[in-house]
Amino acid sequence: MSEEKSPNRHTLRDVARHAGVSLGTASKALNKSGTLRQETRDRVLAAADELGFRPNDLAQALHRGQSFTVGLISNDSFGRFTMPIMEGLETVLHEAGIALFMCNATDDPEREKRHIDQLLGKRVDGLVFTGRRADRRPVPGLALGNLPKIYVFSQSDEPGAVCLLPDDEGGARLATDHLLALGRKRIAHVTGPEDFEAVRLRRLGYEKSLARIDPDLILHGDWSEAWGRQAAAQLLALPDRPDAIFAGNDQIARGIVEALVEQSVAVPNDIAVVGFDNWTVMTDAARPPLSSVDMNLKLLGEEAGHRLIRMIQGEEHAGISRLPCTLVPRASTISTP
Repeated sequence: MSEEKSPNRHTLRDVARHAGVSLGTASKALNKSGTLRQETRDRVLAAADELGFRPNDLAQALHRGQSFTVGLISNDSFGRFTMPIMEGLETVLHEAGIALFMCNATDDPEREKRHIDQLLGKRVDGLVFTGRRADRRPVPGLALGNLPKIYVFSQSDEPGAVCLLPDDEGGARLATDHLLALGRKRIAHVTGPEDFEAVRLRRLGYEKSLARIDPDLILHGDWSEAWGRQAAAQLLALPDRPDAIFAGNDQIARGIVEALVEQSVAVPNDIAVVGFDNWTVMTDAARPPLSSVDMNLKLLGEEAGHRLIRMIQGEEHAGISRLPCTLVPRASTISTP
């Protein structure tokens, strides 16, 4: 029995022969170039489809100067922040006919360099860098020239780098103003390590919303439920305990709620609690469910997609942009009948 020819081995010449056209006509039809009758173009496309012909993507990229691909480099191993960003980014790029390659670099600079080198070998039209925290990161270890690149939920030491970030300060003001509007007078802030930029910005937003700041009500620890429980115990031991707590993230907030409920403190009637991130794994599992600030990461990804497309088309962009957050109220601040 003779061996059947693999569909992937068909050439442009095979397509031209099958469609009954010249090699040049077949090339123009598949590259969407030149002036051809629609009937001829359709016949060539149909022949390519029947043969299972796939053009050489790299050769086409060289021919037209664009590969219609973009690379995404992340060091967010768990995907907590990267996945919603990628969803928004991919939605916009897909509509523009651009494919997205995702690479996980963890925190290994050499691994990141290898990923970038491979993506450059595929002649991607642009690069997106993201991570698990919005702090600054070193410039990539490879020269990228004028290749369009954008940092999302991440920043770069490179002067003029295009960075898209959530407005942490504005989000903190939303949370604190929400508690003030509910009539809360003594609002505590339990948050993460001070070396995080997001922690400093969220504390700044909290402080800007208050007429008076009590240092006893500001507690820094780590990003954990255990720290939330510990901080709640410290606040309950104060002679004048708070009537509301704004937590720096949802894990801390959930730990706070658990500790308050264990001490028979009614949430939200005695102490209202609001978190940050709107991570539904935490907000929906808490009892009561957590009010939280949403960083709108999917929208951040969509905006990155739109900007990157414009950069690929030749527009110049530079600097840091911070996009608004949204407050999502739930039962930890809003009493239900």
